[in-house]
Amino acid sequence: MRAVELVYFEGCPNAEKARDVLGEAFSRLGLEEEWTEWDLTAPGCPERVRRFGSPTILVNGADVTGPGSGAVAMACRADGVPRLEQVLRALGEA
Repeated sequence: MRAVELVYFEGCPNAEKARDVLGEAFSRLGLEEEWTEWDLTAPGCPERVRRFGSPTILVNGADVTGPGSGAVAMACRADGVPRLEQVLRALGEA
């Protein structure tokens, strides 16, 4: 079983693009689109995801772009949206 999460904050210009990448990856793999979204500005956002920049895609708690890629403060990721290939690889390995 895989746990997929999208970490973002409202106003991040890349959040919608990350949703599109997730949808495309699920579609290509023939999987039902199912993931949890965490808005970094929301009161109920778990501490464990607050160290990631926006947008970050996690599969089983790991950033699909690799370790050490996320931010340590709420910010847009300098590396932009995770690539489709990265998400496909992470979902395929889960």
